[in-house]
Amino acid sequence: STIENSPIKDKTVIFLGSSVTHGYGSIGVSFADFLEKTDGIIAIKEAVSGTTLVDIKENSYVSRMKTIDKNIKADAFVCQLSTNDATKEMPLGDISVGFDVDGFDTQTVAGAIEYIIAYVKETWNCPVVFYTQAKYDSEHYAKMVDILLGIQKKWNITVIDLWNNDEINSITDEEREIYLVDHIHPTKAGYKEWWLPEFQKCLYKVLK
Repeated sequence: STIENSPIKDKTVIFLGSSVTHGYGSIGVSFADFLEKTDGIIAIKEAVSGTTLVDIKENSYVSRMKTIDKNIKADAFVCQLSTNDATKEMPLGDISVGFDVDGFDTQTVAGAIEYIIAYVKETWNCPVVFYTQAKYDSEHYAKMVDILLGIQKKWNITVIDLWNNDEINSITDEEREIYLVDHIHPTKAGYKEWWLPEFQKCLYKVLK
């Protein structure tokens, strides 16, 4: 069902991420696809399961971001705080003082996030939105969320913080069964009923 006069209709949004952005638990349909269906955005989805923010392989977030067409007239850039960096216990690193794209250590989580923000601002000059996972059992990911919130203050980006969202995390066990295929990946219903409203609320604000 489409939303008449959605405030984000025809807006072009680039999505960078791994399995959760791809829609691993719902045959490749994620919140990005629902935003396309319901709100009429133009979604450019660069999502590969199992990849990390930290720039260790040729398919990391950083290297794949560089393959996205620089001439796209992007209205917003939405990036996933990847759970794979937590699973693989990637080095967290520190938030740097500078803003120069060449000054970040992309071998760390903090450096990769800052690099992505700096690159997006330089390349597409559009608002940057990062989103976190809903809460699951991971101390490493909890630290990554804290770093992201520190980076948010420095760069003044937008964060859809599902990790610290009490409403999102207080779903019942029954809902959990319907909304998730495992402790991380949403089902189709999970994306649509549980997460989509949060993304809409945020993008309506960011893109107005």
